Amino acid sequence: MLRTNASFRKFWCVEIFSTLAFQMLAVTIGWQMYALTHDAFKLGLVGLAEFAPMVLLTLIGGQVADRFNRPKIILVCQLTECVVILFLAISSIGDWIQSYHILVAAVLFGSARAFENPASSAMIPSLVNRAGLPEAAAWHSSAGQTASILGPALGGILIVFAPSVVYVTSLIAVLFSASLISRIKVIHTYQNEETANVESLLTGLLFVFKRKIILGTISLDLFAVLLGGATALLPIFSKDVLQTGSWGLGLMRTAPAIGALLMSLLLTRFSIQHSVGKYLFSSLAVFGISTIVFGISNNLVLSLTALFFIGASDVVSVVIRSTIVQLNTPLEMQGRVGAINSLFIGTSNQLGEFESGMMAGWFGAVRATVIGGAGSIAIAILWMYLFPSLRTMKTYYAEESKKTE
Repeated sequence: MLRTNASFRKFWCVEIFSTLAFQMLAVTIGWQMYALTHDAFKLGLVGLAEFAPMVLLTLIGGQVADRFNRPKIILVCQLTECVVILFLAISSIGDWIQSYHILVAAVLFGSARAFENPASSAMIPSLVNRAGLPEAAAWHSSAGQTASILGPALGGILIVFAPSVVYVTSLIAVLFSASLISRIKVIHTYQNEETANVESLLTGLLFVFKRKIILGTISLDLFAVLLGGATALLPIFSKDVLQTGSWGLGLMRTAPAIGALLMSLLLTRFSIQHSVGKYLFSSLAVFGISTIVFGISNNLVLSLTALFFIGASDVVSVVIRSTIVQLNTPLEMQGRVGAINSLFIGTSNQLGEFESGMMAGWFGAVRATVIGGAGSIAIAILWMYLFPSLRTMKTYYAEESKKTE
């Protein structure tokens, strides 16, 4: 069905090229900042400069996504990113780039993504029929995973020549993405007649807390990922536990991405349509068990296998959760609810890395990973009883999407 949907195919390519550019830029601006300053603190500021505006502006971005044309929002954001990338390229070629230029660029990238992400997450229900959402979510995930594998590798290769080469390549990718988004036609339209005020800004939060199925789905991601952030400790495992060095770290970075990509492609062929709750909590169990196995493993092959299943099971969970949220959210609310979802996911990833680091400092990397995996399983079991409607879901549709519980 999706093969005949020209607009969705274009949007899939948009996701690949925009994410590819973002991943290349993330590698390059960090490398260039450290090359300029040799200061680890300023290197950390790059991440903060990008993360802070995303946290502050994402809810506003969701409001904007529900009030204006979503493809045009994405187009404006990507054109803004093009201007910033062009500045970085010119200043790098002219050899007059400074550290504060990179920090300002990171703030602008984070601000643009705060508006682009909610509009992008709300695009899929506007492009496909509701019956095609599970397959569309799987294809969308495959685009992100493909770009996440290729982006850092391509950025690392091109930066050998010069940072400006990466910037020019990223600029071409984003321009191509922008040209595609400008030609996308939505099949489902909406009209939001709410007055723009603080109350309408918080409508998404109120909607999420009233719909238990959505609250359970979004919060499950926050807490399960928060405790299961084993990938943040990979440098410690490569050096001290498995003693493989940098080449082993590269393999361990790649293994979950390959598992995620292959599972995404499998789900595009065999989408989950029944026993949704069963598959969701089973995938979380596999995620937790694989994390524990990785934590206790002293064998590289076993560790890579565990990481492969961590990535694969995480994609199953992500696809199911994103489909549940989208199918049980009205079209005119997709932007605001998507903004909350992306905010929760972003927060869980950032806090998950912090939590893993703190736990590793207290208990050691192995014990911290095992505790995290066990914690993910415990959260899944707890959520099965706190949100029984999520546990017993047969299809993606919930009764509370028709009436508020």
